Amino acid sequence: MKEQKSFSSSIGAIMAAVGSAVGLGNIWRFPYICGKYGGGAFLIVYLLFVFLLGSVLMMSEFVIGRRSQHTPMKAFASLSPKKGWMLVGALSIVTVFFILSQYLVLAGWTTEYVWDSVNGTVASLGTDAGAISSYFAQFSTGTWMPVLMLVIFSAIVLVVILGGVQKGIENVSKILMPFLVLLVLVLCVRSLTLPGAGKGVEYLFSPDFSKLTAEGILAALGQALFSLSVGMGTMIVYGSYIPLNDNLFKTAMWITASDTLIAILAGLAIFPAVFSCGFDPAGGPGLVYCVLPNVFNTMGSAGTVFSFIFFLLLAVAALTSAISLLETLTAWFAEHTRVGRKTSAVIFFLLSTAFGILFSLSVGPMSGVKVIGLTLFDFVDRLNSIYLPPLTALGTIIFFGWVMKEDLIKDELSNHGTLKTGYYPLFRILARFVAPLALMVVIISGILM
Repeated sequence: MKEQKSFSSSIGAIMAAVGSAVGLGNIWRFPYICGKYGGGAFLIVYLLFVFLLGSVLMMSEFVIGRRSQHTPMKAFASLSPKKGWMLVGALSIVTVFFILSQYLVLAGWTTEYVWDSVNGTVASLGTDAGAISSYFAQFSTGTWMPVLMLVIFSAIVLVVILGGVQKGIENVSKILMPFLVLLVLVLCVRSLTLPGAGKGVEYLFSPDFSKLTAEGILAALGQALFSLSVGMGTMIVYGSYIPLNDNLFKTAMWITASDTLIAILAGLAIFPAVFSCGFDPAGGPGLVYCVLPNVFNTMGSAGTVFSFIFFLLLAVAALTSAISLLETLTAWFAEHTRVGRKTSAVIFFLLSTAFGILFSLSVGPMSGVKVIGLTLFDFVDRLNSIYLPPLTALGTIIFFGWVMKEDLIKDELSNHGTLKTGYYPLFRILARFVAPLALMVVIISGILM
């Protein structure tokens, strides 16, 4: 019997999509840039962007996916007489592949730190900042352990995808997302009860408009547009799985609100502890692997427990995002070939893992291999952060706003006339004019920076 390729319920669809949106960037990047660019001032701008633009992009992908019932390439082709729009779908598949391959490297590092928290390695480093930084540098530039952890993590993702849409993705998401929220809440309670924790809360939320520079506004825009897992076709695939009677507007709002809430909670879990222990919060990406282990090691025996909880939280966030990425590739290949779903999953597991290993080795043994002066890892990171997702998102929103027939959009959003869509006039303006302009600003600024 052929598996039904749809989520069984609204909550299943929301959990899976929230899992796709919540990733490593929510846990460390959002809190860091929020504090860097004015705390509450940045947060206000970010919330405006995420609900007025990010959610619009998400809804556009949901509509394209559910209306067409296809993966990106066939979705664009089925909704437009001009087949050239399939190129936007093709670009989204390329984007997903490179993001997944790079993501596996970071997820492998996180998996190692989960294990290191259990076996006492993190605790054995003590509070020597130099020793902690040296350990991370030695591990991440190594040959075998980063690759082993990458393969283990990738294999777990494959197992979930092989379980199918409902029994695999949906059921796992229903377990992992509440578990993720529980983990971040436990860390919040511990962090907020530490002496001097108020300074960390102030760092995150006290409005300082003098720090909200043009660069900060651009950072808020970029984070808002791309923290929701839009601009890579993933939400088109998940949109095709959303039950036909679900309210797409409510679904998008729930996902947007949940993703933002988890990012804010992550900030409350990290920065009060950082300030309480007297460390520099301006650690950026290094905050996760170099600063936080030091913070945990100042907590005595309890630090080992909270180190494990934190890195497990990171691993869960990475897993739910990676699942959506591999699912997008699997569904696309199965739709365009005669290869079955499970075989498609194995093929892209092998390909993405192979490229992930290549990117991992480029940090260490293969660091001498350069592309335009960058290591392979840094080169693909530049592609993934500046070029591919923004270009894919721009093509998608132009298609949605200017090419797709408006009556089809209205019909899908209203569930064939059964739902009220009083928000539609504003939504249409945002989709046709504001979102494309914002994306072009992000692309041009990224190229010029």
